[in-house]
Amino acid sequence: RWLAAGRASRRLVLVVVFVALLLDNMLLTVVVPIVPTFLYTTEYEGANNSVVPARSEPAPPDLKAPPFSSMFSYFDNTTVTVSGSASAMELANETESSRLSQPPSSSPPATSNCPEGEEFLAKENVRVGLLFASKALVQLVVNPSVGLLTNRIGYHIPMFIGFIIMFVSTVMFAFSGTYTLLFIARALQGIGSSFSSVAGLGMLASVYTDDFERGNAMGVALGGLALGVLIGAPFGSVMYEFVGKSSPFLVLAFLALLDGALQLCILQPSKICPESTRGTPVFTLLRDPYILVAAGALCFSNMGVAMLEPTLPIWMMQTMCSPKWQLGMAFLPASISYLIGTNLFGILANKMGRWLCSLIGMAAVGISLLCVPLAKNIYGLIGPNGGLGFAIGMVDSSMMPIMGYLVDLRHTSVYGNVYAIADVAFCMGFAIGPSTGGAIVRAIGFPWLMVIIGVLNIAYAPLCWYLRNPPAKEEKIVSL
Repeated sequence: RWLAAGRASRRLVLVVVFVALLLDNMLLTVVVPIVPTFLYTTEYEGANNSVVPARSEPAPPDLKAPPFSSMFSYFDNTTVTVSGSASAMELANETESSRLSQPPSSSPPATSNCPEGEEFLAKENVRVGLLFASKALVQLVVNPSVGLLTNRIGYHIPMFIGFIIMFVSTVMFAFSGTYTLLFIARALQGIGSSFSSVAGLGMLASVYTDDFERGNAMGVALGGLALGVLIGAPFGSVMYEFVGKSSPFLVLAFLALLDGALQLCILQPSKICPESTRGTPVFTLLRDPYILVAAGALCFSNMGVAMLEPTLPIWMMQTMCSPKWQLGMAFLPASISYLIGTNLFGILANKMGRWLCSLIGMAAVGISLLCVPLAKNIYGLIGPNGGLGFAIGMVDSSMMPIMGYLVDLRHTSVYGNVYAIADVAFCMGFAIGPSTGGAIVRAIGFPWLMVIIGVLNIAYAPLCWYLRNPPAKEEKIVSL
């Protein structure tokens, strides 16, 4: 009876999607503070320790005196034979006194947390950016296929496939010790994430048919995404610092098993539930200018935080000499404010107008990004990162329901393909951002990277005005 009631409950479906997005985004961000320091430790320091021999203390001057020498004693006017230790000590004392009498040529170097190897860190910006972008690039390619698959077999089986792939990826992260294996694990996560996010958001849109209820449900589901981002980076940095690299991934693998058990009980992943009507093709949806404007807002707003993920920890290592635990904690204000923003504007956006909420959000994203390079320490990042997370929460909680609303208004009410497009937009931000961000930082520096993406968001914001009152499908659809 409990299982039958649970399978009929919309709230339990929302819980399943919430947990799936939570784990996906915890794994997305838990690697952010771990990978740069792990690669620096294993590749730069490991190579230097193996090539350059350990610096040994210079040998002391030859203090060896003759084994025996004569010394005249004025106390009893006799000559005694002594070992050379006394004269050796005298010579040592003379050497020490002469060393102290000389003025110091330079003061000893102060102890610093700043890592060495500026050239290695500059190259690592690009490599870490590519590693982070691999997940989004793979997800970008797989998303359209998952959208078609959900139209044919329903949402339940793809959700469970996503869980299995995510579990394998998490275990790979735990035991990978090289850049290549980490790259493969990250790419595999992209496949699992594609199945989970497209099927999960499509399932929510099909279960919550009322526009207002759908907006609230999407806000709660995106709260799971926000909570994953919130917990991931600080959790990863603290566990890596005090327990070890594998520990955060093993905890996530255990939580993924619990999510799989929940899906088995609630979703019945062996059940094929094709959509009763044929959904609008992806290419038809991509020709809709209103869907493109909404997708662009999702892409550019998330591209800002995607560029920060690989570049901010390395910039903090270079300019602030930050320890490992601070590299993840820097993202904490953004995560907390994103969690608040998605839950708050999941309700408010419908009242104030989702187009206006997203317009203000994109402008605030740009201003926050422009303020990031002004920080001199981790406390200076609290304001810009907090504003960034809150603004992205405004955009995401407005645009996800708009995607479903545009399909209802202008196309067939089947949601797999439109949420595949939404996820593609999200992934394009997380693919272009890290891959180009590292190269831009290497070419012109981190502050200019923030200026470029900040101005881009501010310039795009006015386009959200076109979503104010989109025409229905009976009217003539504007073509690009």
